[in-house]
This record gives sequence, C-alpha cells and structure tokens, in this order.
Amino acid sequence: MFHIVYVKGVLNMEFTNLNRKSKTLIMTGVMVGLLLASLDGTIVTTAMPKIISDLNGFEYYTWPLIAFFLCLTISMPLFGKLADMYGFKPIYVFGIAIFLVGSALCGLSQNMIQLIIFRGLQGIGGAILVSNSMAIIGMLFAPAERAKYIGVAFSAGIVASIVGPFLGGFITDNFSWRWVFYVNVPIGILALVIILFFLPSSQEIKEIKMIDYLGASALIIALIPMLLAFTWGGKNYDWNSIQIISMFVFSILMIITFAIIETKASDPIVPMSLFKNSVFNFSALEMFLISAIMIGAAIFIPLYIQSVIGSSASKSGAIITPMMLSLIVGAIISGLIVSKTHKYKILAIIGFLITCIGTVFLLNLGVKSSSSQVILDMIVLGFGTGIVMPIFNVTAQNAFPESQLGVVTSSIQFFKAMGQTIASSVLGTIMSTSLKDGLYNLDVSSLPASVTKVFRDPNSLSNAQAISNLKSQLPEKMLPAFAKVMEQVKQVFSDSIHVVFIICIVISALALFTVLFMKEMPLNKVANKK
Repeated sequence: MFHIVYVKGVLNMEFTNLNRKSKTLIMTGVMVGLLLASLDGTIVTTAMPKIISDLNGFEYYTWPLIAFFLCLTISMPLFGKLADMYGFKPIYVFGIAIFLVGSALCGLSQNMIQLIIFRGLQGIGGAILVSNSMAIIGMLFAPAERAKYIGVAFSAGIVASIVGPFLGGFITDNFSWRWVFYVNVPIGILALVIILFFLPSSQEIKEIKMIDYLGASALIIALIPMLLAFTWGGKNYDWNSIQIISMFVFSILMIITFAIIETKASDPIVPMSLFKNSVFNFSALEMFLISAIMIGAAIFIPLYIQSVIGSSASKSGAIITPMMLSLIVGAIISGLIVSKTHKYKILAIIGFLITCIGTVFLLNLGVKSSSSQVILDMIVLGFGTGIVMPIFNVTAQNAFPESQLGVVTSSIQFFKAMGQTIASSVLGTIMSTSLKDGLYNLDVSSLPASVTKVFRDPNSLSNAQAISNLKSQLPEKMLPAFAKVMEQVKQVFSDSIHVVFIICIVISALALFTVLFMKEMPLNKVANKK
C-alpha cells in the first residue's frame, strides 16, 4: 500500500456563499463535462463501421470501446479520492484537459492501435469528470436542494444515450468520423473556461491515509490478459493453445490476488465485505448481465444496419434512438412503481422476461428485414432493460446502512462497467470468428482471383467505397455473379451477428433465472442509519 495525504473533510464555505448566477454557471460547466463523458460512450458506436473501414482494423472492432470503459472503470475511484486530496477544481480541470487531449489524438489516429490507446486516455479523462461532478453538486447545494440538481445532472447521460448514436452517424456521413472526436474540443474548452473562472478552490483538512493503488494495479493486470485472451482466442491462437490458456490462468490468479489485497486495504476499490450480503451479490450479478446485453445491442445493431441492410451511419443512429427512448420510459415506469409499492422482485422478473423476448425478436432480423422491424424489436429490448436497470441500484443501497451508501453505489457501477467491458471483448471475438469462417466458405468460383481476395477480408468488405470501385472495374457480364456473392456476404454478416444475439438470449435467460432466487427485502421508507 502507498501512504499518501488524503482529505478527511472539506470546508465548503466558499461554495455555500456563491450567488445563484455563479452556481448556475458552475452547474453548466459540470453538465457539459458530464455530457462529454457520457456522449463518448455512445457517439462512437455508429461511427465504428466507418472507422474500421478507414483504419483496416476489423479484428479490433470492439477494442476502442473496451479501452474507454476499462480505463474509465479503473480510474473512477482513484480520481474521486485524489479530488478529496487536492481539491475538486485542479483535478476536474486536469480531467477536462486529459479528455480534450485524448479526443484530439483519437481524431488524428492513423491506425487502430493508436485509436485504442487514445480512447483509453479519453476514458481516464471521462472517469475524472464523472467521479467529481456529483461531488461538486454536493458542495454547491444543501441536501434539500441536492436531489433536484443531481437529477438534472443525470439528464446529461440520458441526452447522450438519445442523441449520441444519431449524432455519431450524422457526423460520420456528412463530415468524417474524425469529427466525432474533434467536436469534443470546443465544447470541452467551454467547460474548462467556466470551471477555471467560477469554481472556487476548497480549503482542506488533511490526514494521512492509504489509497488502494495496489488493488487497482492488480485489477488492471488481471483484466488485460483476460480481454486479450478473449480477443485472440480462435483467431491468432487456438483456444487450447498454451498462449490462451496461460493468459486465462494468469488472470484467475491475479483476480484471487486482487481479492486478497482488497481484504487488507483500508479503503478498497471493491470491499470484499459487501459480498457477505446476498442481495448485493445478486444486484452486482444482474447489473453485470444487463449491461452486457445492452452493450451487445449498442455495438452490433449499427453494424447490422450498415453491413446487412445497407443503411447509412446516420440512419443506423436514428434507428437506435427509439431503443434509448423506450429504455428511459421503462426506467421511469419502473421507478414510479417501485416508489409506490416498495417492492421490486416481480418487476425485475417482468423486465427480464421482456428483455428475453426482445433478444429473441432480434433473431428474426435477416438480409430482407426492414428498418421498421429493427426499430420495433429494439423498442421491446429497450423497454425491458429500462425496467430492470434502476432496480439493482436501489436493492443494493437498501441492503446497507446509509454510511455505506457511497461505496455500495460505486461498487454496483463498477460491475456495470465490467459487464460492458468484458462483453465488448467476448462478443466481438465471437462475431469476428464466425464472420471469418463464413467468408472463407463463400462461393466465389465465378469471379477472378483478384476479386475473391477482397471477399475474404472483412476490412475490405466494410469499406463501401472500395466495394463500389471494385464493382465499377468489372466487365458487365460479371456483375450478376458479383451481386450474388454480395448477397452471400450480407448473409454471412447477418449470421455472424445472429451468433451475438444468441449469446444475448443466453445472458438474458440467465439473468431471468437467477433473479428468481433473489431475496426481496422491504424497501426502507427512511434512511437506514445502522
């Protein structure tokens, strides 16, 4: 463990004495920061097919998202503590600066490896913005007002969920995918100026305490080999190869090491004592599973729309938007019912059942499916997941006293992010392996060898302009054969994405099955002080 200076408390007199105008401006800066961090998790999804086409990186299709979520997950608790140490203002300014530098470098990336690294840098900046925004709101407003403004802040995430996919597609189609990242720079500079000029510095009371850098390092070392094994397995190496088996074994040993470190840490990232509570265990598992389903839909539906249906990036973003809207409706309805009845288990069962139906509906999508069919299926899926997602934050918080509210909430969010990170890697590998096998078995005997090479390469097939140029170079008598092979290609893409949907069905069925055994505790009408 590392001994460093940690803040015991903050004298927020300068915050409480701010006038309404200053508080409004600071809230604006915080909202912009939250919007940037939230938007970058959604805006990239519809741009990814074009990105992998330009950078020739189909095998790394999900890794820019994995890098973002992984770095965001690991960095969030650390920078929350550092803000307590050094004050919110310098850490928040540092976070915006890191995010802007990461955004600019993402836009300048010349290959997928560079993009993955710079997306990780963005994730670190995003973690700082997310982890400190709620704390700044807590400093600005008294408890009676605070809930209202936290609700306003959460709306930034909702806005990002709705407009992100469409905005990413629109920018990609009308400008360049690079502007998906460049657009962050002027917006981030606005937030930076507001925070620099209007957010006061805090006076701090300090004491010596330990921060869990060792635990964070162990978790990173555990997760990276696991993600690499899921990415390389079946492609670069056989699943039973010494390389893949060694990475899995090493990851398991490091996860055990991480658990041991956390039992000894004075302020652990994930306190092991939480796992003594069965309600927390179920809540963490269900949040992990539902996040895996959602990220599967968010990543692979745009790929299906663009590669199989043949729609543009902006249209794929527009098609995803109804799912996000139905998710919000489901969450609102779920929240109202739980607050009125103080019960949640039957609602969770209904939500997972609807989610299962939504994932099954996705299997009906094929090369002849219409956009309206996709929209209908995604509305069902979004509504089911929307019902479920708010429940498990509430159940976990309700199972512990108010004094543990922060660590319980952050731990549940940790498992949510882990679901997104691991599912991105696993589902991406499954899809790309299936796609590679399907392309290898294409019937291209009626086309010359120079053309058939293109149909074996996912990177070439994801480049619409390259396919169009190839078609224009063929003699007219070969065009019917070319068209038949292209139909085969669409079917291969559809079948490969269907494999992902099947996995999502299994995950949703597992979530439905396990929630049946979850103990229902009456929700407290007042804060649990014990």
